[in-house]
Amino acid sequence: MNCKSYKFFTVISNKTRWNIILSLYDSDKCVSDICKNIKEEQSKISHNLKLLQDCKVVSAKRKGKLMIYSLNKKTIKPLITLLEKHMSCFYNGNCNAK
Repeated sequence: MNCKSYKFFTVISNKTRWNIILSLYDSDKCVSDICKNIKEEQSKISHNLKLLQDCKVVSAKRKGKLMIYSLNKKTIKPLITLLEKHMSCFYNGNCNAK
C-alpha cells in the first residue's frame, strides 16, 4: 500500500475539508466566503485550509488584505470529476463506511 496515498485520502475524507474542497470547486474564495458557504467558524476553516495547503489540495494568494484560496486545478479538480463519474456509474447506496 502506498502510505502517501492513504494519508492524502485521510486528509480529504474529513467532512469539513471535503466541504471546503467542494466550496472551492467552482470559484476561488476568501476564508469568510468559505465560512458562509459551508456554515462553519473561521478558526475551523483556517485550520483545515492549512492542512489542505500542506497536501497541495489548495493554494493561497494574497489580494490586498485578503488571502484567496483556490483548488488545485491540475490534479484535484480532475480527481473530483473522476470520483463523481465513479459514483454515478457504480454507487448504489450500499457503501456503509463511517
